[in-house]
Amino acid sequence: MTIRILPAVGDPDAARAVSSLLSQLPGAEPGPPVTDSTALVNALDQAVSRAAAGSPDRPGPPSAVDELPEVVLVHERIGPVPALELIRDIALRFPAVGVVLITTDAGPALFAAAMDAGARGIVGLPLGYDELAARVQAAAQWAAGVRVHLGGGQEAALGPAGTLVTVTGAKGGVGTTVTAVQLALAARAAGRSVALVDMDLQSGDVASYLDVQFRRSIVDLAGIQDISVRVLQDAVHAHHTGLGLLLAPEEGERGEEVDDRAARTVLAALRSRYELVVVDCGSQMQSASAAAVELSDTALLVTTPDVVCVRAAKRLVRLWDRLQIRKAEDTTTVVNRLTRNTEIQPPLVGKATGTRVARTSVPAAFKELQPYVDAGRMQDLDARSTVRQALWALAGELGLVDAPAAARQGRGSHRARTPLTGRRRKALTAGPAAGEPGVPGAAGAFGAAGPYEEG
Repeated sequence: MTIRILPAVGDPDAARAVSSLLSQLPGAEPGPPVTDSTALVNALDQAVSRAAAGSPDRPGPPSAVDELPEVVLVHERIGPVPALELIRDIALRFPAVGVVLITTDAGPALFAAAMDAGARGIVGLPLGYDELAARVQAAAQWAAGVRVHLGGGQEAALGPAGTLVTVTGAKGGVGTTVTAVQLALAARAAGRSVALVDMDLQSGDVASYLDVQFRRSIVDLAGIQDISVRVLQDAVHAHHTGLGLLLAPEEGERGEEVDDRAARTVLAALRSRYELVVVDCGSQMQSASAAAVELSDTALLVTTPDVVCVRAAKRLVRLWDRLQIRKAEDTTTVVNRLTRNTEIQPPLVGKATGTRVARTSVPAAFKELQPYVDAGRMQDLDARSTVRQALWALAGELGLVDAPAAARQGRGSHRARTPLTGRRRKALTAGPAAGEPGVPGAAGAFGAAGPYEEG
């Protein structure tokens, strides 16, 4: 649903900055800034007049709120009426409008005064995207609720409500799509409404893994600012398992049409409709997948226990940190294809990447998967499969299913061997000492610089 925003900013430079940020908010429809308090009140009065003229058989407040913006932003230097007095006047005359104050002083005294005047929030200067988006969404949700009670609104809530989980691969072929599909199936089996989004825009394989042919894709939503329920239903494939599938485009070059703003809008629409949204981000970071990782409640990074892949995971974590997409400590690494004889165990992966490592690891059992992968029937994977049991146990660990179900599904999950002893850990990270024979396996190839340090 579109959030109509009317900024009231007197300073031209500040008005341009506010308009620029508002244009980036998902689902936002900012109006042209008004320069003073008189123009703001007149604009709101005209909106009420338009609504009343358009509905002569429905006089009074229920029809009057239809044309009003959901959110009004008031700059502290607005004039000639002082900002707090203006907010009080708007709250009394237009109670279905959420007012947010923009100010350099976001201290408790001004906050209390603004709340007493009727503001729904305060945004500090200089403006930041995250803070502005949060305040606008909160004010819009409040305004929508008021309009429902007044009889002029149709939806009681705006903005994200469902949980967003992203699954990203350290590199290609590590099991990202299998992980995303099984997590979604586990949550669906627990009774949750689940959407599975293929945001590997150039080479997405969710459709192949679930044997789906559907003409719509996420690209069809890229140019739509106001994604209604009907539009979303047309783009999402209703799979027989109960999953809602939003697929990647057949033509990989069309993936460029989905930018970060489109991704934010699409994910916000999905979160307002589904309890859980699982996003397969693939292994190539693009603006859309980066936005998904930034917005996610849980960001999973899938890796395999080998030197090359762990190095790739470390590079990706550093990339996210440099671009301020995600901090390492807020990322959960999932170790796939783990065996008892693997030299690199999960604790060492966590130490190398700086991330939290999931307690549940996924065993190397491709023979169990191959018939279902080739047939495109991952949803039919045998419940006795150790891979399925491990991934469903991972869903329980992440809180995507209830605890009893997770415990039942996790009984057969893979248990890694005891972590490396101090002597073997030193051998892995330091390599053979001078005059000693090389350590067999991966450790001998790491050298004195350590297995995960780039040369």
